[in-house]
Amino acid sequence: MSAYVPPGWPAQVHPPGTDRFEDTATAWLLELVPPEYRRYGVLRRYPVALARMARHHVNASVDAARAGFRTARVDLGDVVPPHGIEAVLDTYRREGARLVGLLQGIELVETALRGQARPDAPGDRRPFTPKL
Repeated sequence: MSAYVPPGWPAQVHPPGTDRFEDTATAWLLELVPPEYRRYGVLRRYPVALARMARHHVNASVDAARAGFRTARVDLGDVVPPHGIEAVLDTYRREGARLVGLLQGIELVETALRGQARPDAPGDRRPFTPKL
C-alpha cells in the first residue's frame, strides 16, 4: 500500500515517514536553490533549514516573475514587436504558474520536515500524520 501524500506533493520526494523521505526531500530541494548552496553542509544536516531557504528563494522568483509581467509592455514596448511581447507575457504566465506550484510543493515538504500542520506556525506543532 502506498502512503498518502497531499495534492501538490512533489513526485521526486518520498512520503513522510518512509525510510528515504529526508534524503529525497534534500535532493529535491537542492535542485531548487542556486548550485552554490550545495557547498554548505549545514543545509544537508538540517533539511528543514534547506526547505526554508528554498521557500524564500522560490518565493523571490515568484515575486520577480510578477513584477516582470506587470512591467513587460512598458519596458519592452519600443524594442519588441507586439507579438513578441505577447509571447513574453505568455512565458511569464507559464513560468509563474510553475513557480507557484513549486512553492506549494516546498511548503508541503517543509511542513512535513517540521512535523507540524503548517509551516512557520510555532504554536501549531502537531505531527504531520498521513491520512489513508
